[in-house]
Amino acid sequence: MEKTAKTESELKKELDPEVYRIAREKGTEAPFSGKYTYSKEEGVYKCMVCGNPLFASATKFDSGTGWPSFDKPISPASIEYREDNDQGMVRIEVICARCGSHLGHVFDDGPTETGKRYCLNSVCLNLQSKEKEV
Repeated sequence: MEKTAKTESELKKELDPEVYRIAREKGTEAPFSGKYTYSKEEGVYKCMVCGNPLFASATKFDSGTGWPSFDKPISPASIEYREDNDQGMVRIEVICARCGSHLGHVFDDGPTETGKRYCLNSVCLNLQSKEKEV
């Protein structure tokens, strides 16, 4: 996947401060506060920073954790993984493969056949709804 070429200073000027804090500085939005936590709208969830397609709404489920959760990405090439040892835990960070933005974390406790729960920050996502695709 081709990487984006924007600098951090360009991104800091372009992005909303909350988006920058979470996507670029590995922050986390408060649970149950994100606009997509309860969304049932159909479409494709894209990276808020670069527009890379990440997750289809058909793979979204209510995990009860307070963040939008998905069981698999649109494509294995759309995301990357990094070990995250912050906050005294060992977790797997989910990152946009195009721009390197932090999206959230993936856990092995999902309820579907994949066994995965991609727990993401709403602020890092932009839903392109099916009616907008026309």
